[in-house]
Amino acid sequence: MGLVALSGQEPGADVMGAAWARPLPADNHGYGYVADDVPELGMAVLPAYRGQGVGSALLSGLMAQALSEGWTRLSLSVEDGNGQARRRYQRQSFAVVGRAGDSDTMVASLTR
Repeated sequence: MGLVALSGQEPGADVMGAAWARPLPADNHGYGYVADDVPELGMAVLPAYRGQGVGSALLSGLMAQALSEGWTRLSLSVEDGNGQARRRYQRQSFAVVGRAGDSDTMVASLTR
């Protein structure tokens, strides 16, 4: 599942960022893996659009999409030094559940 943020609805609107999540198996997982039944979230916002609420909107939208599709949790990995993203995740109820190298693995429970 995923979302793309566009700068407008007109043809040729700029892509501002995207967020996606997918469940991955233990033998082929990403950095934010916690369990086979917990999709791992990835997100990117282009530098020109950072600090404008694009990331927060993508994160909220993806969490709602995941919940509507029946998922109960999402996980992700956030690197040390990415304080802006870390604060965004904490505001959306992500909590640290593990550590791998220079990154924390975080999980959020999805509720209505």
